[in-house]
Amino acid sequence: MPAYATNMRLKFPILAITLEIVTIILFGIFVTYESQGHHDTSHGGHNETSSGIKLYPMFQDVHVMIFIGFGFLMTFLKKYGFSSVGINLLLAAFGLQWGLLMQGFWHMSDNKIKVSIFKIINADFSTATVLISFGAVLGKTSPVQLLIMTILEITIFSINEHLVAEVLEASDVGASMIIHAFGAYFGLAVARTLYRPGLKNGHENEGSVYHSDLFAMIGTVFLWMFWPSFNSAIAEPGQMQFNAVINTYFSLAACVLSAYAVSSLVQEKGKLDMVHIQNATLAGGVAVGTCADMNIEPFGAMLIGFVAGIISTLGFKFLTPILASKLCIQDTCGVHNLHGMPGILGGIAGIIACALGAKAKFGHFLSFPAGNQALALAASLGIALVGGALTGFIMKLPCWGQPPDQNCFNDSIYWEVPEEEEENEESLTHGDHSKNKAEA
Repeated sequence: MPAYATNMRLKFPILAITLEIVTIILFGIFVTYESQGHHDTSHGGHNETSSGIKLYPMFQDVHVMIFIGFGFLMTFLKKYGFSSVGINLLLAAFGLQWGLLMQGFWHMSDNKIKVSIFKIINADFSTATVLISFGAVLGKTSPVQLLIMTILEITIFSINEHLVAEVLEASDVGASMIIHAFGAYFGLAVARTLYRPGLKNGHENEGSVYHSDLFAMIGTVFLWMFWPSFNSAIAEPGQMQFNAVINTYFSLAACVLSAYAVSSLVQEKGKLDMVHIQNATLAGGVAVGTCADMNIEPFGAMLIGFVAGIISTLGFKFLTPILASKLCIQDTCGVHNLHGMPGILGGIAGIIACALGAKAKFGHFLSFPAGNQALALAASLGIALVGGALTGFIMKLPCWGQPPDQNCFNDSIYWEVPEEEEENEESLTHGDHSKNKAEA
């Protein structure tokens, strides 16, 4: 078999249809509706039907983040817009089904997974881990490889989530640890395993143009607007959910100022870098996640967001090149800077907040030992790195149709690209050659 068997005509349809048929069968056996008269507190004490359909607006917000926010955020690559949005839709659509099953198996009632709005929000959350990891390998993997990654990552994620939430009983309402840090380091481990020496000096298509950066900003704005819903959707209704909204709101706002300031500071002429603005402005939402529902006061949330904006921007400027050159980790979207480091910051903030007794419920302080929070962070990172490395080795098999180096970051290898686009590219190339010849 050739090293790069990129023809998807049989392998992709067979895999996609097989996965969906298996999923439908599993749904037929295990999944049913949640009775609106039933009260299930299996998820950390949250009463699923006390809110019932009232959670639907929160679900809509999270859904928009998954399908529009994440999708458009990755459209910055000049020739990879179809894949950024299109494959995002594919992975999220399958991931939310698989996620409901994998998470639901831990919380079955009468041998059934009973679907509620609360559970489909959690299913959306499980897909977020895959989309974060997708950002690390964006442009360098095939749709088949990414479906394989989705199956494995969500399965491993559900194990880690159960360990953190049920065994360690740690608090992570906005999932700084179990979604953001986990997804980032899982993706980085996959990227390291799939390292391409031929791309160590970059690729001509691994960059943006004016309109692609503008499209990516659409994703940024959608994510920024709806992040308070992401962090508060599964919080305990009442004061704790209110705290999660307010804390996320102020953390994001403070993060924007620090990200803009540092972006200007690290550039030689003081100009803003759109890469920093697209990503680092969201780091506050990631970092405040673990302690979003705690009584950390608005100034505490702002401090977390302020620090997150700084470390995220510095990461994009200085750390990403080091990861690529020294550790052979080619992180296309910089997920380490947006999700990885801010996720760790969120975990540390949660440890400190719990140590200070900031977690309160119904007027009484809950016992969330700082040691359990630390174990949860360590477990999320460890499981992500090991799981990502194993997944990467499986994805590395040549039968999955990975693109050769010269075809990376280009939609045309897996998509029908409009002819006028190809003609425009040729005319632009011809124009550049003519201009260079005239100048010579």
